[in-house]
Amino acid sequence: MPFTVTDVPHLPAGFADTFTSHTVKTDDLTLHAVVGGDGPPLLLLPAWPQFWYHWRLVMPALAEHFTVVAADVRGLGGSDKPATGYTLGTLADDMAELMTALGHERFAVAGYDLGMNVAHALASNHRDRVTRLVVGESVLPGLSPSPPLISDAATNAFLWHFAFNRLTDINERMVAGREEIYFGHQFTSKAARPGAIPQHAVDVYVDQLRDPAALHSIFEYYRTLDDWSEQVQRWRDEGPLSIPVLAIGGEYATGTGPDEVMRLLATDVTGLVIPGSGHFLAEEAPQALTKALLDFLL
Repeated sequence: MPFTVTDVPHLPAGFADTFTSHTVKTDDLTLHAVVGGDGPPLLLLPAWPQFWYHWRLVMPALAEHFTVVAADVRGLGGSDKPATGYTLGTLADDMAELMTALGHERFAVAGYDLGMNVAHALASNHRDRVTRLVVGESVLPGLSPSPPLISDAATNAFLWHFAFNRLTDINERMVAGREEIYFGHQFTSKAARPGAIPQHAVDVYVDQLRDPAALHSIFEYYRTLDDWSEQVQRWRDEGPLSIPVLAIGGEYATGTGPDEVMRLLATDVTGLVIPGSGHFLAEEAPQALTKALLDFLL
């Protein structure tokens, strides 16, 4: 199983002494998660186009207080990469099954980017199981405002990949064999400063996407956005979440956007903007993010 604790480089000192890789079989696929620590369970959900590895700088401090489960959703990292099954409800149910198999009935959840969408879906679809919710650095389709087709240059540079990623086939054909160009640009352009994500980490993320099944999966999340929009609106109509929610944005990325959209969906929302950070919170500002998580979750 690639991209497990024993496969990836440049982990914090002592990381493998605390964390180990686990796999869980559901009815139709195998899911991978890195687990370690002691205390109440905390599920960490990955960003696009990353996997559990992007939490590596935050996980050791969290493991002093929580049983940390850093999961790979279907299509990412060490989890299976089926051709279909990327609706929000399915992604959320996968994570609920994972936590059940690991022995955790109730748990807190933190996710950003793709993980924000899956975390909100999990809290909405399994309201009796999620105790606290941390989300960040994403829009929620169906509720977050969409910019016009011809937008200002800065907005276009930040969001142009949404339209490209939703295409049916041509995107896979254009990116195959050029993964380091396309995905490398994502890490360069969406960080607050060049080089904020070290090259060795970019190489790890790009390597997982050289697999044709992974490349297909990475675009499937965007191809299902119409379904995501409808589902988010249905969950809103079912009534707001009552659990405490922390919504985080990076100063040079989504800013107050996560806070604003979560106030449409929950009654107890705390907003936070991390100064100096771009989109990749856990790698650009790991100390600030760790403090925010501990202050909120403890």
